[in-house]
Amino acid sequence: MSVSLEQSLALHIIDAYLAEHKYIESDKATAADATVAKALGAAPAAEFAHAAKWFAEVNKEAAAPAAEADEDDIDLFGSDDEEVDEEAEKIKAARVAEYNARKANKPKPTAKTTVTLDVKPWDDETNMDELTQGVKAIAMDGLLWGGHQLVAIGFGIKKLQINCVVEDDKVSMDDLTEQIEALEDYVQSVDVAAMQKI
Repeated sequence: MSVSLEQSLALHIIDAYLAEHKYIESDKATAADATVAKALGAAPAAEFAHAAKWFAEVNKEAAAPAAEADEDDIDLFGSDDEEVDEEAEKIKAARVAEYNARKANKPKPTAKTTVTLDVKPWDDETNMDELTQGVKAIAMDGLLWGGHQLVAIGFGIKKLQINCVVEDDKVSMDDLTEQIEALEDYVQSVDVAAMQKI
């Protein structure tokens, strides 16, 4: 599948995360997995081995409830008679109500965003390894660090370009930026280079 730069970045982050986790939120598939898989649209390329394996597993599990739902749609109480069996109608209504209640109680998927940050040091003498370690040491509920690279910006200075996935309801980009800028011995400024909803 042909992917954009943003999709490729998201796939790299997801693949790195799935190298250490079986599913997105827990040790079994949840609505979050279905949401992320739907957002991807198609199976990841072979280079994203962990993501591809996870995608196949999530789609396999999604197919099972769909098959069960198809079976539930079969009218076991259908009759050629014009008389309506009241008991059958009551059972059918009870099943519909039970299905609607289950559907209403399903947890809503967590909104997440893939973010690329540009972290600029003070000068070419700034220890970029220590800067990187400091940034990755920042821990927040709903924050997951991904891959990073050093990018030359001129005069021997390199910036840290680092990816992360944040849960929108839990992580404020302003708070995260402030925490990174608090590493004032290393960090001159922080910019959001790219954002993409998952």
